[in-house]
Amino acid sequence: MKILVVEDEAAMNAFLVQALKSENHIVDSARDGEEGSFLARTNEYDLILLDYMLPKINGLEVIREIRAEKNSTPIIMLTVRSELDDKISALELGGDDYLTKPFSMAELSARINAVGRRPKIKETKTLSCGQISIDPENFSVHHRGKSVNLTSKEFSLLAFMVKNQGKVLSRTKILEAVWDINGDPFSNTIEMHILKLRKKLNDKKQKIISTLPGRGYKLEAPRV
Repeated sequence: MKILVVEDEAAMNAFLVQALKSENHIVDSARDGEEGSFLARTNEYDLILLDYMLPKINGLEVIREIRAEKNSTPIIMLTVRSELDDKISALELGGDDYLTKPFSMAELSARINAVGRRPKIKETKTLSCGQISIDPENFSVHHRGKSVNLTSKEFSLLAFMVKNQGKVLSRTKILEAVWDINGDPFSNTIEMHILKLRKKLNDKKQKIISTLPGRGYKLEAPRV
């Protein structure tokens, strides 16, 4: 998943970002409500973790702004406030779940997985393209019946390309979907990861991942 963390407390923000990345999520973060609202409304995320008490504008106002733009990205509220009225307000405005601090990472992961299983962001259990098979839940990849060992970023890149097989994917689209907002658009990191994928998929003749100069990349099943 690509997740946005909106949390003003520095230590908690850093903890959540690191913990989520260790679980193979792509993570952006913000430290106040205005920045969080802006990122949520200008980027595509699978989930937003939103603190209730934030500088500039609070979590409820962030939800209002996000939902006002018909953005249905799932939102889990994180807060020390445990009053029933606060929970009801967040849910009525369009929040999807509510977790009271302090909480364990195991509980947060369970909530994330539960929200992820809901139809609006549910992924096909197995992704495939030709002889490539991807199991998102177990982070496993098989090609021609053999297991392929990928890094977290390689896995995310391949999964994104398989989901969009047959489409030309620009560097910008790939960077936004697979890297966080700190990704450098002028670096050759995408090219290097594509090269590594081709090597691990034994794609020496580039029959699976094609490069379209000046346009981007396209993954499609080789014609038999």
